[in-house]
Order: sequence, then structure tokens, then C-alpha cells
Amino acid sequence: MLIEDIRTKLFELQDSGYRDMQVKILPTVEADSIIGVRTPELRKLAKSVAREKAVSEFLNDLPHKYFDEDQLHAFIISEMKDLDKCTAELQKFLPYVNNWATCDQMSPKIFKKHRAELLELIPDWIDSDKPYTIRFGIGMLMEHFLDEDFDLKYPEKVASVRSEEYYVNMMIAWYFATALAKQYDDIIPFIEERRLDTWTHNKTIQKSVESYRITLEQKTYLKTLKIKKQ
Repeated sequence: MLIEDIRTKLFELQDSGYRDMQVKILPTVEADSIIGVRTPELRKLAKSVAREKAVSEFLNDLPHKYFDEDQLHAFIISEMKDLDKCTAELQKFLPYVNNWATCDQMSPKIFKKHRAELLELIPDWIDSDKPYTIRFGIGMLMEHFLDEDFDLKYPEKVASVRSEEYYVNMMIAWYFATALAKQYDDIIPFIEERRLDTWTHNKTIQKSVESYRITLEQKTYLKTLKIKKQ
């Protein structure tokens, strides 16, 4: 079976020290599910598995037993060259994503050529009740729609999100910090008008101040907009 072959290969590629590090930085993932395979090895394996005739056997085996299998799955989807196939597999997999690493490292290359089709998918992701689906949707807006395809309705959509989930709010802050670096004049009113919840507002400012893409003058001003705790 392909799945057993994949697991055997993953354990052959195990790096115990790397696994220990991953256990610490992936609090939403069960420690026993982390094998500890480094990303370059997973990407290489993903290309090999994608060529297997029985690859659908692996892609349909959800939920996966191991975090590293989730990573492998994400990398296979990211390399798919057929838009419809990629979209179908992504929609099937997203509900099972349970950590920031798999969410953030899954970035289908095909969307670079099909932004219009991607844009049709993003609203449903952001309106999802699953935190990592929301995070993925915001991440796609950040990756693909902060440059020549920027429109104010996109940060409006992100600013409307309210969540108790740490990893959702961190992505919102990341989005707005990146947006400030790329579209400062359009985005600064969201901070001036306190359009985000207090934690996310302050985290956005923190991440912006830490960014090399924000000017010193902008950083100085942003610091004055921080909401002080009562």
C-alpha cells in the first residue's frame, strides 16, 4: 500500500532533534503525531509521491495519522498544475488542517495564474467556522492581493473577522502589518480608526514596528496609535 510505503519513508527521514523543536512550536498538534521530517525532504518526497498512480489513495486517507503526512499532502497540492484538480483537493483537505505550519506552507502555485478563480473561493474560507480555513483565506489575500490587484474591499473583509482563536488573530495582524508595508496610505485608517480588536490592533503595530519594510517615520507614528491597557 502506498500509505504504508510513505510512512516507512517518513520514519527513515526522521530527525529527532528537529522533531523536538517542532513539538515545542506546534502546540495544536499531538506530539505523538510528529515524526520530525525536515521541510526540504518533505518537498522532495511530495514530488515523488505525486507521480505515483495511486497518489489518490494517500490524498483520500483523511484525516492523516501524522503531522508530517499533512505537510506532505499540503506540498502535493501546492505543486498541482491542474486548477480544477488542485481546487477540489484543497477544498477536501482544508477542514482537516489543524496547525499554522501546514496552513501557511500550503500555497498552490497554480493560483498565481488564476487569481480571479482564487478570489471566488476566498470569501467562503474567511467565513468558515474552522480557524485554519479562515487563516488560509486571509493568507491567500495577503499573498496575492496586496500589490497590483489590491482593492480596499479585501482589508475590509479581513477587518470584519472576529475570532477567539489565537492563530486567526495572528494572521489578521500579519495581514495588516504586511498591508501597511505595501499599501500604507490605504491601510493606516484601519489602525487610526481602531477597526481591529485591541489585541490584534496592538499586535499589528508590533509586527509593523519590527518590519524592515516600514519607514522610521511610519514606525514612530504607529507607536502613538497603540491602545494602552486600562
